[in-house]
Amino acid sequence: MSYFFNTESDIAEMLKAIGAESIEELFDVIPEELRLGRSLDLPSAMSEIELTRHMGELSAKNKSTESHLCFLGGGAYDHFVPAVVDNLAARGEFYTSYTPYQPEVSQGNLQAMFEYQSLICGLTGMDVSNASLYDGASAAIEAVLMCRAATRRSHRVVVAGTVHPEYREVMETYLRELDCDLVVVDSEDEVVSPAAIEAALDEQTACLVLQHPNFFGCLEDMESLVATAKSFDVQVVQIFDPISLGVLKRPGDLGVDVAVAEGQSLGNPLLYGGPYLGILACRESFMRRMPGRIAGQTVTDSDRRCWVLTLQTREQHIRRDKATSNICSNQGLFALRASIYLSLVGPEGIKEVATHCLKKSHYACEQLESKGWMRRSASPFFKEFVVRDPRGDISACLQTAEACGVLAGVPLGQWYPHLEDCLLIAVTEKRSGQEIDRLVEALAFDGEPNETNRRLDRPHLQSASQSL
Repeated sequence: MSYFFNTESDIAEMLKAIGAESIEELFDVIPEELRLGRSLDLPSAMSEIELTRHMGELSAKNKSTESHLCFLGGGAYDHFVPAVVDNLAARGEFYTSYTPYQPEVSQGNLQAMFEYQSLICGLTGMDVSNASLYDGASAAIEAVLMCRAATRRSHRVVVAGTVHPEYREVMETYLRELDCDLVVVDSEDEVVSPAAIEAALDEQTACLVLQHPNFFGCLEDMESLVATAKSFDVQVVQIFDPISLGVLKRPGDLGVDVAVAEGQSLGNPLLYGGPYLGILACRESFMRRMPGRIAGQTVTDSDRRCWVLTLQTREQHIRRDKATSNICSNQGLFALRASIYLSLVGPEGIKEVATHCLKKSHYACEQLESKGWMRRSASPFFKEFVVRDPRGDISACLQTAEACGVLAGVPLGQWYPHLEDCLLIAVTEKRSGQEIDRLVEALAFDGEPNETNRRLDRPHLQSASQSL
């Protein structure tokens, strides 16, 4: 939006309209002792040229996927975004509508919601999807609240310790004030044991929350875990990675009741960590407990296809005490981007992307192990894995890698003190064999980086689709 300053005559005209003599008069209601009593300590004004240069210098201090190779994960990933996603999502009729909540929402937006829901149901194998939520963490707690309401078991929720620690913090924040115990089942070898889950469940448990692939990138024994939960008549919530469904069983095929995910990997850039797109799909029996909205397809009196808001259970549409949720923001633009991405790549494309992630992450792990890094778990993994630094100094390793133009991974000590010497590394389809070798070289490097190691020689990097 363009900036237009107010002239002296503009200010005088506005003051006259409201019956004030000066701007200072508008602040008469503020006690004198609460006022600053001096001018703000600000630098002198800059010209437009100077300001543009200054902002450019500040921006250059940021490290991004344009300046560094990215192996960061833990919930947000550097996946490839086809140009057509940006092109279509930037159309004015979508881009400027933000998130339309009114019943009079346009047919175009309603169709976009409907297509998104259809694609998510096909991706997950679930019966119904809503029109998206705020992000993955909020989708996870909404799923828990759904299960509490549907089962009328409101005092106990069990969650695997391999679920993202920040998702668990969000759950704890919500449930603390709802007189509900959140029981966390510790993991062994970076996966949760069916026996440990069985010991934590009882007939008063509302739901079991699992993540597969889990926070550490490992694959859980979902069939056994779901069967264990069902033996107690406990609902199962699965947090999944959308890309992983190109090679793994869908949540619906695993027998879970509610499937939730962070949809950033579906055509959405990293954007400084979000918020992104909350995906929530469930079995039909849960439909009336779903937060947010469902767009449906019907026909007009003249037999023309059209779309309507079939279900809208958020507090802006019905009485607050009857709403399924009071914070179920719909990320319409990100949901649209996910729809474009899924339509573009299709089932075979998702499988190809997932296969690249799988093969390239295993190649990276093998190469790091050959350089002395130790994988902490023997469990199968998808595109992320945890390695332990034999020198025990993750901070120094990351600084060295960063100086070489590589964002090497996420240090786990911030959540798990006993893993302070461990690194979570994610490898997506964008990373070429040469780039993975660069990661290995950066983490194996010992000493001050020279100019060759500092320089990110992008002209020689292979394309995202090129095989190892």
